[in-house]
Amino acid sequence: MARYTGPKTKVSRRYGVLLAGSARAFEHKPYPPGMHGPKGSRRKISEYGTALAEKQKLRFQYGVLERQFRRYFETALKTRGVTGLILLQLLEARLDNVVYRMGFAKTRSAARQMVSHGHVNLNGRKTDISSATMKVGDVISVRTKDGSKRLAQRGLDQTQIVQAPDWLLVDKEALSGKVVRIPTREEINPVVNEQLVVELYSR
Repeated sequence: MARYTGPKTKVSRRYGVLLAGSARAFEHKPYPPGMHGPKGSRRKISEYGTALAEKQKLRFQYGVLERQFRRYFETALKTRGVTGLILLQLLEARLDNVVYRMGFAKTRSAARQMVSHGHVNLNGRKTDISSATMKVGDVISVRTKDGSKRLAQRGLDQTQIVQAPDWLLVDKEALSGKVVRIPTREEINPVVNEQLVVELYSR
């Protein structure tokens, strides 16, 4: 399974927003990485560079590589509606992201590992495909194995102050949840301007 394995905090520092890695490390060095540190001068970024940065931020936020991200964009482009919003909804509907949003894992990467290691059921059947797209009515549950339940409970303990979004119905006691509707843009609350991403791919 292809995924980004490089330094995560450096990516956040590069784009000036926490995308992955440790928030504490990001706070200690709130400036771009590199030999010049906080005193380094930066050239003026072109419109293309700005749009490219927005795309990269969205990719890293969801842990998606370029080829897969382009497929999401092409699907959004062919779907009736606002392309940028549909792109966000497709990324948000990934199984690993849904597991993360339900609170069963502290980070998206932890949720991805949880799925790929076979700790999650989708509609009652074991799945290890973290990129599976969830639909309204899909039920996601933690497997009944002791190891799976301990892993999910640890995630819930770490995310107990974070409330699951309204588009998901979560039963923490049963370690399960259901997709009740498609999320709105406000609920996704992206860290990017998705319109710039659309314009980048439309050049």
